[in-house]
Formats: sequence, structure tokens, C-alpha cells
Amino acid sequence: MSTATISFQRVARHNPLAATGAVLVVIFVLFALFAPWIAPQDPAYIDLPNRLASASPAHWCGTDELGRDILSRLIYGSRISMLVGSCVVATSLALGLVVGSIAGYYGGRIDRFVNVVVMNAFLSFPGILLAIAFVAFRGPGIFNLVLALSLGGWVGYARLVRGQVLAAREREFVEAARALGASDLRVIVRHILPNIIQPIIVQAAIGMAGAILAEATMSFLGLGVPPPTASWGTMLNDGRSHLFDAPHLVIFPALAVMLAVLSFNFIGDALRDYLDPRSRLEAGL
Repeated sequence: MSTATISFQRVARHNPLAATGAVLVVIFVLFALFAPWIAPQDPAYIDLPNRLASASPAHWCGTDELGRDILSRLIYGSRISMLVGSCVVATSLALGLVVGSIAGYYGGRIDRFVNVVVMNAFLSFPGILLAIAFVAFRGPGIFNLVLALSLGGWVGYARLVRGQVLAAREREFVEAARALGASDLRVIVRHILPNIIQPIIVQAAIGMAGAILAEATMSFLGLGVPPPTASWGTMLNDGRSHLFDAPHLVIFPALAVMLAVLSFNFIGDALRDYLDPRSRLEAGL
């Protein structure tokens, strides 16, 4: 038995929620990568005689108001959620690392301007409101959606990085690197960031859950990817008019969003406990 299998079994015993989250994330990633081969039907195929059909052997999750297979649309919808979520987290994290590192390392007027003026200005508006305004101005689409959600998402990463850099810049190994003539860029990239990466990883895992939920919200409002592309939020919006006569149109997309958000939250909580030495000692990991 491999070391990875043994480690996973140990984590599953001590934290079954984390194991469940990891399995669900793997399933969603496989759906996103291999949707054309996994989906039983074309998600855009219209079959009006079978519209609003309940779950059956031919359509495991039923059909929507146009007769499209809901299961196939759920599988293809995972592509949008995983793609947008990972791109939003990567963009927000990259921007937050740059801004937070500069503010925390140099301090002084730069830190006061970035922390007091720039970050507070972005935090004064709800992130989803900024995203709605941006997409309404630029138009729907995956690229605009990622930019819109990253517009307010980077502030949380920047504040986290700034606080960690402020604490790490006074450590002995940083002073030693400066004394040896290392440049500021080398000190930040080679000495500070590797030592503060743990809380950032936890924040990124939890940020994936928020990004997926935000993408579903934007698609529900009609500001996500344009139709006929399958998206969980769009499916929820299409099904709300049939909530009472065909509730499966809402139940299955809602379950997909819920499971995706919960899985990344479970993983984030598990990473936080695993990367904390005291929690690892108590859990026996």
C-alpha cells in the first residue's frame, strides 16, 4: 500500500469531513475535465416532448423546460464553476501577494496608503456589488466574470499577506539575508513568502468555495456565462419559475452548488488544522 493511501486513510479516520470534501472535489474536477465523455447526452440538446420530465432511467435527474438532460448540464456546469473559481482565486491571490508583500515589507507611507486608503476603499463596497457593476458595464462572459470577482477578492489575500510579512520581516533569517546583500525581491520571494505560505493556502481553499458561490450568484442574476452554456446558477434561474410543478429543476443544481462549497470549506478547515502543529499533535497526525 502506498504512503499516500496510508496518509489518506489516517486523515479519513481523524477527519471524515475532510476526506469527504477531498472525494467530492476530485469528482467535480473529473466532471470538469472529462465532461464530453462522462455526460450521457448533449447538454444543449432540446427535446420538447420530454420537457419537465421527472427523474427516470433515461434521465437520472430529469429534464428542464426545454427537455435538456439536467444531469448532463450539471456535469458541464462543473466546468464553469471549477474554471471560474480557480481563475478567480489565482488572480486574487497573485494580486494580493504583490500588494500585501509590498505594503508589509516596506511599511511606512506605502503601508498606510495601501492599507488605509486602497484596501478600505475596496472593502467599503460589497464585493458582489462591485462584480455586478463591472459585468453590467463590460458585458457577460467568463473573462469579464473572473475580472469582476477578482476585483474585490484580492483585498482579503492582501491583508493576510501584509500581516504575515509584517511579522516575518523582523525575523533573524530575514536580517541575515539582508546582511548578506540579498535584494528586497530575493528576500521577499526566497525567504519570507515560503515561511508564510501555510495560512495563504488555507485562505485559498476557502476562497474557492466563495468564488464558486459568487459565480453561481452572478449566473443566477443573468451576469454569468451567456446561454446556452450550462451553469449551475443559470439552471437555478431557469428553474425558479417551475419551483412547484417541477422542483427537480432547482433541487439538483442547488445540491451541486452546496456540495461544491461545502467540500472546499471542509478542505480549508482540514488544512488549517493540519498545518497547525498543535492541532496535528492533538489529532496524532
